[in-house]
Amino acid sequence: MAQWIEVASIADIEEGEPFAAAAGGIPLALFKVNGSFFALYDLCSHGAARLSDGFVEGDCVECPLHQGLVSIATGTPMSAPITEPVKAYPTRVVGDRIEVEV
Repeated sequence: MAQWIEVASIADIEEGEPFAAAAGGIPLALFKVNGSFFALYDLCSHGAARLSDGFVEGDCVECPLHQGLVSIATGTPMSAPITEPVKAYPTRVVGDRIEVEV
């Protein structure tokens, strides 16, 4: 059964800067894009690189290992060498806290 877990304060997440967090033992990369919050599993599907160490380019995160792009909102691979999606998790804001559904 899915549950909502608090992972960060909205003040922790800067626009365009990845943020590492965890929910229920699941490593997450959190993002703020155009004022909205997103969460991805914090491991590139192509190689063992943390997306929270990557670089935000518009609405994508660039893997720090091989420079492939992943959609921050959906986890969809947007450029080679990434071909498999990264799990995206629903987020919500409650007061000044960010929660992720895992």
